[in-house]
Amino acid sequence: MMIRLLLTDSDSSTRQALRIGLEAVVGLEVVGEVGSGAELLEAAAVLSPSVVLLDLSMPGPDTFAVLPALREQYPQLRIMARGELTNEHYIARAFDMGAHGYVLKSSLLSELLHGLSTVAAGRPFLCSAIGLALLGRLYIDKPAPDGAAARVSLGLSKREMEVLSLVAEGLTNAEIAVRLFTSKRTIETHRQNIMEKTQTRNTAALIKLAARQGLLPE
Repeated sequence: MMIRLLLTDSDSSTRQALRIGLEAVVGLEVVGEVGSGAELLEAAAVLSPSVVLLDLSMPGPDTFAVLPALREQYPQLRIMARGELTNEHYIARAFDMGAHGYVLKSSLLSELLHGLSTVAAGRPFLCSAIGLALLGRLYIDKPAPDGAAARVSLGLSKREMEVLSLVAEGLTNAEIAVRLFTSKRTIETHRQNIMEKTQTRNTAALIKLAARQGLLPE
């Protein structure tokens, strides 16, 4: 099955880089590229794509307003939303408005290709970083096993304990931010607060602390 892809991104250099990578793929043809929501609706009518890679941050009209219009005018068209945000409400809104998949702009080309093939085949797609973050959130929200609550005696908040646990897993601030659906700056603030409360000076000391609290992954 040949995928006829309409490529969208607000940045022309990003569109060019994506096009170079995607045009080398067997079974995929980039039929056009646009940089705004208004251009997208016009291009879809002329180019007859089978899949749209939709940049959710494109300038006017609001991309979330374009989504239902695309679905209504072209019911057979498959839409892969592409964005920078990991917030579950933002992603849910994209699906509610008509997207068939969601991929982060930071995702590798291989994952993007897998996602495009998945939605083109009629199945929903969610990139692995978001899926793992959701799984991590479910895991964190589970009740603590017997005796675990006794370890939380450091004067840390629940969120700070979550951050400490993920530091113990070796995650960077950016990766922890994705896992917890927040910003990198917020995680940096949490880490600073943890260090002040526990009187530790660096990551190595934090990991030793996590080990004493039984937070290191097995």
